[in-house]
Amino acid sequence: MGQKTREMLESIPGTEVTTVERCSGHDGTWGVKTEYFDNSMKIGRPVFRQMAEPGPVYVSSDCPIAARHILQGMGESAGQAVKAHPLTLLRTAYGI
Repeated sequence: MGQKTREMLESIPGTEVTTVERCSGHDGTWGVKTEYFDNSMKIGRPVFRQMAEPGPVYVSSDCPIAARHILQGMGESAGQAVKAHPLTLLRTAYGI
């Protein structure tokens, strides 16, 4: 338990990791249902702002659906950020 994903990514030399511990607002299928979508985006707004602040190269989450939701919520402030699972980032870093 704990922040194992963050610890793993921080162990990669030259990597800067910014962790946001807050609900993205997605919650499985709830966040994509028409009647709840606006609420899910409102709930996730603090996460979207915090994730956009450092101008990330990658947006990642242990939950791939949440990462996609975060990137969508960041909108234009996401810039060229790419969504990638933490294990994909590890593989990329080490050329695997």
